[in-house]
Amino acid sequence: MLVLPPPDAAEATAAPRGVAETLEGYVLRIARVKGEAVAATGIRETILACDTLSEVDGQALGKPADRHDASRMLRMLSGRTHRVLTGIWLRPDASIAAAPPAFEAVDESLLHMEPLTDDFLDWYLESGMWKGKAGACGFQDERLPLRLLAGSASNVVGLPVERVRGMLAGLAGRP
Repeated sequence: MLVLPPPDAAEATAAPRGVAETLEGYVLRIARVKGEAVAATGIRETILACDTLSEVDGQALGKPADRHDASRMLRMLSGRTHRVLTGIWLRPDASIAAAPPAFEAVDESLLHMEPLTDDFLDWYLESGMWKGKAGACGFQDERLPLRLLAGSASNVVGLPVERVRGMLAGLAGRP
């Protein structure tokens, strides 16, 4: 197995979310963009690409641009319930004759964040654990008061293992 990140430009140059585009459609499109960018490098093996975002009250929370943006996102999530959506794009091995087209799915988890104190927020922002994470927080992060209400914990960290396992089984022709 080869682990290869998509080219940096793949996500950066993707069109922004359209006005009529659902959040589910958006994460799925970005996962597809990442996967197709890897495929364009000539990789023929099976490709798995994902994209994750958090959402609260219809507002998408991607990766924060900086500490100030992370603080804004965390304050939005503090004391609230939010969704985590992961778009999954799985392209079968292209070297196999009559390989089916790519499989696509969206996985959803529901979380609740307990209210954050100013002291905790300062500590968390100083820790840098928010960097590179949708919604500026990671379910696995030390002391972060997040509780999974529904869905998969692995989805929350960006790779919905159960869903991917099912997709791979379908790819192999197993139930």
